[in-house]
Amino acid sequence: MFYFVTVNYYSAHLINRLIQSLPQNQEILYQLIIINNSPEDVEIKQLQQNNIHILEAKKNLGFGNACNLGLNYIYQQNPQAIVWLINPDAYFKSVDLTIVSTLFIKYPQISILGTTIYTPNGELWFGGGRFIPSSGTIKSTNLFTDFDDKFYVNCDWVSGCSLLINLKNFSQCPQFAPQYFLYYEDFDFCCRYAAQEHQIAITNKISVIHEPSTITDRDLINKFKHSTYSYLITIKQYCHSLVFYIRLFRLIIHVVIILPIKPKITVGKFLGIAQYWRIKFHFIRAAKK
Repeated sequence: MFYFVTVNYYSAHLINRLIQSLPQNQEILYQLIIINNSPEDVEIKQLQQNNIHILEAKKNLGFGNACNLGLNYIYQQNPQAIVWLINPDAYFKSVDLTIVSTLFIKYPQISILGTTIYTPNGELWFGGGRFIPSSGTIKSTNLFTDFDDKFYVNCDWVSGCSLLINLKNFSQCPQFAPQYFLYYEDFDFCCRYAAQEHQIAITNKISVIHEPSTITDRDLINKFKHSTYSYLITIKQYCHSLVFYIRLFRLIIHVVIILPIKPKITVGKFLGIAQYWRIKFHFIRAAKK
């Protein structure tokens, strides 16, 4: 059984497009689990069908914590399942679940698998993630430039926009870190489970189409607040302290430079920096008590 998981935040029209793009009349059964992060969204309830289940989050949990709700639900139903996390603003041009099934049968050692992601105009948006701890560089690249004939390529991280999890490789239900509300939770997810010797890979035999920032651009201030805060806690956790402070200094300089040009982005980044230090000082004070 395959389970698709997507997170709704006033995105019923986008999820309806995703539903229409899901495979029809295939032998492999699947369910779509919608985590509803916007309880007031009455439109999303109209999408419920026999193979579409809506889990109410009761409030906006953010992406990672909403996915945890779905993962826990599926793990209780079927701890051997394949779970495909997919953004509500993503959809399929075509998808053959037999290819996905064959991949995990042939390569059962893969625990977390990303797919290539394209924009609607056909440009490659994500082709694999690399991480350089010495410089704090977290980048998306095309890992198939030299390996196009391979079924998959190992990588450091894959995008949560289209991420498959082979649950049977986990002794406990995998979880996103709760401190991430939005952004970099996929990077942290991959790094933590790679440290536990789970294999992280990406395939170009499966792809999705994604309209970047369709949802998050509705509120630029909160978008950059969450992305900045998540970036800082990520660099602090996975890089040397010197790298962190160099990155923080460059971030502050960047915020000052763009202030007169992009005020909303500036405010968002400033709020993200402030949130990082507020939470950090809170934990320091708590530790001293």
